[in-house]
Amino acid sequence: MSEIAGELARVSLAFDQPTLTLLHRKYARVVVTILRSAFSRDVTTVPAARLHAQVDSYLDDLRGIPGAEVPAGSGRDLCQAWMRDQWLVYSVDESGAETYTLTSHAQDALGWVTGMTRERASLSEHRIATILDTVRRFNAEANPDRWVRMSILEAEIERLRAEHDRLLDGGDVQTVTPDYMLEGFSEVLSLVDALPADFLRVEEAFATLRTQILASFRQEERPAGEVVDAYLERAESLMTATAEGRAFEGAFALLRDDLRLRQLHEHFADLLAHPLAEEILTDADRSSLRGTEQLIRRGMESVLNQRSRVTRTLREYITTHNAARDRELDATLRQLDSELTQWLDATGPRANVTLPLLPERVDVEHLKERFYNPRDDAAPKQLRDVSDQRPESTTLEQLRALGGPSMRELRRVFDAAACDELAAATLGELFASLDEALRRPVEILGLLQLATNAAGLGERVGVETFATVRADGTRRDLVVPAIPTRSPATAEAAGPEVRTLPRTDDGTQIDTNDSTDSAARTGGR
Repeated sequence: MSEIAGELARVSLAFDQPTLTLLHRKYARVVVTILRSAFSRDVTTVPAARLHAQVDSYLDDLRGIPGAEVPAGSGRDLCQAWMRDQWLVYSVDESGAETYTLTSHAQDALGWVTGMTRERASLSEHRIATILDTVRRFNAEANPDRWVRMSILEAEIERLRAEHDRLLDGGDVQTVTPDYMLEGFSEVLSLVDALPADFLRVEEAFATLRTQILASFRQEERPAGEVVDAYLERAESLMTATAEGRAFEGAFALLRDDLRLRQLHEHFADLLAHPLAEEILTDADRSSLRGTEQLIRRGMESVLNQRSRVTRTLREYITTHNAARDRELDATLRQLDSELTQWLDATGPRANVTLPLLPERVDVEHLKERFYNPRDDAAPKQLRDVSDQRPESTTLEQLRALGGPSMRELRRVFDAAACDELAAATLGELFASLDEALRRPVEILGLLQLATNAAGLGERVGVETFATVRADGTRRDLVVPAIPTRSPATAEAAGPEVRTLPRTDDGTQIDTNDSTDSAARTGGR
């Protein structure tokens, strides 16, 4: 094969890659436009139904543009075609939702288009300086000669020290040109835009490895131990032998170094605060640079999740695989094959045997679901002796002092005040005339309940102060709504109010307030 023929073969192989097929197809412009509109750096996964609807809507809008060549078919048909072309990945997450994700080939194609849409210079001072710095740093890290490395580092130290001393002595801060800033921002953006595709390639490599492992397990051409060893070797080489793996390792090392992450965040903040950044960068570019740290974290998490799926596949196979059962099944199949061979030798070519499709059911009257557990018959633990922690004895009066209102005594006083024209006119005056034993703060609730249930009472006429006395002797003044003890409309009525009490089945009257009194005494303070 001649040199030009070999070159043609390599170029043809490159053009057969999904990245270039996406860019040189007939409807490449429309497909790239739709994918860029549906996916972004923040939106990497789209539900299948939503993407179908979005593609249909985009196609309707594009068909109205004069001269636009739009592919035929619905959004669902196009998405399935793009899956076959390896531009989309269809998956079902753990919750059962169907989603689409861009492949690394589509990410590369979109990245190239994005880079071509930005304004950039073909040759500039910044690009030459970047090349020199990269080559110097690369030589300092890769040169095997100790003295050459030391000379490179010393020259760099001298240069940095001279610049530091110049600025310390009050030297002018050299400003850069807008073209230099434009080229610098373009290079940074191109590097940031390439990160999603790099992470996605590592993720796809792990997905391919998982598929190969499952195929090796199903074929059973090799023992399970050899398959596991091969996985470990591939996983190790994936992180060191490929550019994507090394990029992932570098990102992982960056995330483990909080100082470098903080420096990266500060550097981006300083660059975005530059006076020329407002004129050069668009809102999308600024958002892209600010989210670089989050982009790295999200990409690393996706790769780790994919690697965990591979490890989980291995673990599930190892824990569920039963070698003895497989050998038994293999022996059974071999025996069936032997019996079938003997039968074919003793019968004609048209003989047949009726066999049931499924084995007959086995009727079991009772199947034991629980087996004897010695723990069920174990004696309970011995109770702990707490006789020495017995609380101090409490009298009945002390318990009543900590209970609810004394409804029986309060009701007697309240009924008397309602019938006596010379008695207290409000609940506050009535409360002040009571003994200290009936002037606890909780007794106010009892009086309010009696006033609320009394006919014609309960109208608020302002506020008044209740001087209360607690069971321990402490005093406190509480402000309570002022409620009259009798109604003007019923003040002239003779005798106390007659209340009709409910009766039981045998005719005995039940005093509901007495039951309230008993329940209140057992309540909180």
